[in-house]
Amino acid sequence: MKILVLSDSHGNLSHMAQAVDAERPDMIFHLGDCWRDAEWLRDHVPDVPLQQVPGNCDFLPKEPTEQLLCLEDKRILLCHGHTYRVKQSLLLAGYAAEEKDLDLFLFGHTHMPLVDMRGKTFFLNPGSIGDRLRPTYGVVTITGGKLDVRTALLK
Repeated sequence: MKILVLSDSHGNLSHMAQAVDAERPDMIFHLGDCWRDAEWLRDHVPDVPLQQVPGNCDFLPKEPTEQLLCLEDKRILLCHGHTYRVKQSLLLAGYAAEEKDLDLFLFGHTHMPLVDMRGKTFFLNPGSIGDRLRPTYGVVTITGGKLDVRTALLK
């Protein structure tokens, strides 16, 4: 299973479409900032399942700020990151990863791509697909019970 991870699109629909075309994912995660962009993407590629969470710029108080998914026996948390104060450090995110027994913690918010492993948990920030000069995204592949996590620069 190949998952395209997007965050912080901020209205840049063409970059999202280009990433989908480049990666041909089985599933898409949008980690917030802009909710409407993810809705557009859902309509643009209706055959690809899409999960989304709101970001700090989305102003959707009734939507849950995170989702916990289990895919192929992997526990994956989707969040924007602002509720874990990821701009300051990954301390709260690390505690959450341990508490929730996560295999993968996905977050955005900082606009800076990151792949890190702490204990058994991968941490992935795909960066900002909406960045005009250096748009980035993440790719998660689950094969044979193993996770592969990377970031990519949109070409």
